[in-house]
Amino acid sequence: MIIPTERLHEFRGLVTMVSGGFDPIHHGHVAYFRAAADLGIPVLCNISHDAFVGTKHPPLLSHGQRALVIDAFRDIEYVHLARGTTAQVLAELQPRVFVKGGDWAAGVPAEEEQVCREHGVEIVFLDTVMDSSSRLLEDFLRRHEAAA
Repeated sequence: MIIPTERLHEFRGLVTMVSGGFDPIHHGHVAYFRAAADLGIPVLCNISHDAFVGTKHPPLLSHGQRALVIDAFRDIEYVHLARGTTAQVLAELQPRVFVKGGDWAAGVPAEEEQVCREHGVEIVFLDTVMDSSSRLLEDFLRRHEAAA
């Protein structure tokens, strides 16, 4: 179910939130979603807007297309299309748990950590990092260029 920003407050304290660009979606994301769902709380996936993805690479799928794909995953109960920052979504949603990949264990962005601390949101790190969308795209381009 895709949840508009205006309804995020209805899910305060009731969900686990995962967040990212998810472009392209890959097997590491599947493991991340599954591990988040294994915490036993419904999972809301916050999808970063195209401008954020564009800081890494041109988006392959639009914001809305990524939302439709992720909404079809069995481990995701709710999907939100972010318009602002992750910290803004955390402040509005105030999930019970904010899940990050183990690659963030050395430090969550300061504004996200502050919002979680202010609202009592638990941050959980999952050891599910299997790949990166950016690295997959780099490998694809390298293989494509080598074949040309």
